[in-house]
Amino acid sequence: MSALATLMPGFEGTDLPAWVERRLRDGMGGVCLFATNVGSPEQLRSLTSRIRAANPHAVISMDEEGGDVSRLHQREGSPFPGNAVLGRLDDESLTHAVGERVGQELRTAGVNLTLAPDVDINSNVRNPVIGVRSFGADAALVGRHGAAWTRGAQAAGIAACAKHFPGHGDTGQDSHVTLPTVPADLATIRARELAPFAAAIDAGAVAIMTSHIMMPALDPDHPATFSARILEDLLRGEMGFDGVIVTDALDMVGACGEIGIPAAAVRALAAGCDLLCLGTANTDDEVEAIVRAIDQAIAQRVLPAERLVDACARIGAMVGALDARQADAGGPPSTSAGLDYGTVVDSSTVVDSSTLRRAFRLTERARARIAARAQQGGPVHWIRLEPVANIAVGDAPWGPFAAGVTADAVLGPHDKVAVDAVPPEALVVVVGKDNHRHPWIREVVGELRARDPLVVDMGWPDLDGDLADIATFGASRLVGAALVEVLA
Repeated sequence: MSALATLMPGFEGTDLPAWVERRLRDGMGGVCLFATNVGSPEQLRSLTSRIRAANPHAVISMDEEGGDVSRLHQREGSPFPGNAVLGRLDDESLTHAVGERVGQELRTAGVNLTLAPDVDINSNVRNPVIGVRSFGADAALVGRHGAAWTRGAQAAGIAACAKHFPGHGDTGQDSHVTLPTVPADLATIRARELAPFAAAIDAGAVAIMTSHIMMPALDPDHPATFSARILEDLLRGEMGFDGVIVTDALDMVGACGEIGIPAAAVRALAAGCDLLCLGTANTDDEVEAIVRAIDQAIAQRVLPAERLVDACARIGAMVGALDARQADAGGPPSTSAGLDYGTVVDSSTVVDSSTLRRAFRLTERARARIAARAQQGGPVHWIRLEPVANIAVGDAPWGPFAAGVTADAVLGPHDKVAVDAVPPEALVVVVGKDNHRHPWIREVVGELRARDPLVVDMGWPDLDGDLADIATFGASRLVGAALVEVLA
């Protein structure tokens, strides 16, 4: 078995690079597609067709969570509600329907593995990277909806990948840029972090993604991605998962920061990972260095050859099962069935606006201000607060500004609000994400207090604070449109 068969790099651009095509023909395991690889529906289907022509058994994955994190819809904003909204609504049939529709769109595009659902429990209100990607802060709720989303996506004929094992929710740091630690004790981890993964396994999740975090109660010495105690003993031995273990991207600082990607790849395989997600913009030279490192580790008996054989067998079994399922269903769905992801999705086929708005949390003050405006009229003065983008989300249109609203002012961490420019008769609506995590947002709101603004948090809010008169629990285009309706 070749080390190449365990690798899943990313690449830049909307065309298939020659080196990726060559590596696929040589048996490379697959590719991970990102927003930079998506230009149009026709282009993406052509790209995935070329990938499959080079390697008919390739894993073609995409980070498509059906909410704020959306690679298919990153240019225009997602037409789906996102996990936190679904958790607030707590309708498992709706969550299943969203997962299934996301799966149908991916299958239409030629993708066979979605790196979703996110089943982390967002128990830390200051979490900088999970937030509204989570279904909630309650283990049972997250487990129910993670299982429903998994069943929905896999009913559409693609593989779901529950993440980020054993749980990235109780962190105040982002593993893209550091190595976070979850300090919880063993009893808490078992009752909280692990429960949604057990539910996803019971629901038939084909794959599970690791996290680059330290969880000392489980393994005081190794991050989860490099921990045989966490992956082999706990996930496989105790929890009974026999599917594909996928790494989170190995170019993240939490994985490769001190050792580099080739060494990280060796350690991940040795710990029990099967499919190695390498990153977003890998190169042929990087892939060659990783292959050499794995081959050398096997030659030196640092990495058992049987571990590579086992990983390749699991990947092959997953792809084979997906191919058989799609063949039984008559192949990928046709775009004539209305599943062309490139069109604006009619959200009413998944969730109607009135239902969606029930997930919002409005203070009594917000309700009174909106009711008064309904009586008195007057314009809305939109102030958009633009914090540094969540790395997992990336640069994408969000909220009402993805739904057609033009901001009257856009402010970043170093900008000052021009209070005198706000019309005196206007309802001032200040819209941000994770407002409580950004001191500069508190300063902006403070400067506007004399104008009695409505402050909207479209991230994960601190409900005990004063920076969320309206909390939407998501910032997708669909959620943004519903916010506009609330204010109207």
